[in-house]
Amino acid sequence: MEDPRREEPPCKEIPSLLSSFVDTFVDFSVSGLFLLPDQNPDDHSTPLQTRYPAATRLIAIGDIHGDLEKARQSLRLAGLVDGSDKWVGGSTMLVQIGDVLDRGDHELKILYFIEKLRREAARAGGTIVSMNGNHEIMNVEGDFRFVTQKGVEEFSIWADWYRLGIRMKSLCSGLEKPEDPFEGLPSGFKNVRKEYSDGFRARIAALRPSGPISTRFLSKNVTVAVVGGSVFVHGGLLSDHVVNHGLEKMNQEVRDWIKGSKGRGAPAPSYCRRADAVVWLRSFSHEAAERCDCETLEHVLGTIPGAKRMIMGHTIQRLGINGVCDDRAIRIDVGMSKGCINGLPEVLEINGDSKPRILTSNPAHYKSPAEAEPEKREGLGLLLPEHGPKQVQVKA
Repeated sequence: MEDPRREEPPCKEIPSLLSSFVDTFVDFSVSGLFLLPDQNPDDHSTPLQTRYPAATRLIAIGDIHGDLEKARQSLRLAGLVDGSDKWVGGSTMLVQIGDVLDRGDHELKILYFIEKLRREAARAGGTIVSMNGNHEIMNVEGDFRFVTQKGVEEFSIWADWYRLGIRMKSLCSGLEKPEDPFEGLPSGFKNVRKEYSDGFRARIAALRPSGPISTRFLSKNVTVAVVGGSVFVHGGLLSDHVVNHGLEKMNQEVRDWIKGSKGRGAPAPSYCRRADAVVWLRSFSHEAAERCDCETLEHVLGTIPGAKRMIMGHTIQRLGINGVCDDRAIRIDVGMSKGCINGLPEVLEINGDSKPRILTSNPAHYKSPAEAEPEKREGLGLLLPEHGPKQVQVKA
């Protein structure tokens, strides 16, 4: 007589455990990081937080563009991670202004790294706010004009491991079969070499609306954030954005779009796609100080209660982080990625309601102890660290 137990699926009692093991295995294979299942996963029915009280200590980091090493250097410069890449920033708030994607070779590794730090920071009482830049929006829409060859390869590798994970889960009848993110995609693209074609296909599958990577990582991004008196946005805000759309509504609509509420091929909301879009605007973030429209900026800030300044990325500032319009506009994209201008890392620090200052790794701004009086970057009014690349010790 046949043993009736053989009819039972071998993992009937442990589907959740097996699924978590497979996910962790795939994560490690792609990123080299162990990301255990999140004990407090995001409730995507809850609106993203848009407004925060002033932080005791806040660090803002500009565009990263696929350069993992420069991202690490920036975090160490700010005293947020140690030599083992563990969060040591205690209750510090970190705002990353967007443009993690494109121009560099380690986009996925950075997304995983930020997620690891997000969890470590939360356990220490800190907060990480990640934002959408124009390159996040472009990639979700399938615009890959700025990807690198290794960036394409990184997504090909992800696709191989992700598919293996799907096959592993399909072996257990107690597990719900994951949705195939490649469904509906062509097997190849015209006039594109096969190695690129496979990578583009993987990138579309991962990043399009409702894709596994866009849903898991990019849907946690905000498009605008207000922390105390500082307004953060990748490109810039206009009064129309604030009054006719609303900050909370924009955050919610962009997240819903990334999660696929409008369908896999839907374009981004209009305020993310035009030249005057929140992720594209350069009216206040232009490299040339004289190109900043201070009058319009003042009007925009007046529509946001308590706003003192707008902090932006998007446009490379070759002289480093700087402020214009009496520091009402602060531009923090220093082009640090090797895919940009390979700039030396700088970060912005705001302690409570005090004046923002620059922490820089640029040796041209090092000061000797005898010259410890804070100096100003000429004509900009932002303080440099008192002595070299400051490493701040923060208590939890």
